[in-house]
Amino acid sequence: MCEKGAHFGNNVSHSHRKTPKMWKSNVKSVRVKTEGGAKRMYVCTSCLKSGKVERA
Repeated sequence: MCEKGAHFGNNVSHSHRKTPKMWKSNVKSVRVKTEGGAKRMYVCTSCLKSGKVERA
């Protein structure tokens, strides 16, 4: 719905060594009401909580 995906960056240790890190968005697979009927989509939980998406 809001096109969220994974974010990438580095883990930085106390000695300042860097290793790759990935943060995953809190995205759920839900059935959503659309103009063409019910459809299964990946929706972030903040959109579900705010009411931007109506569940089917």
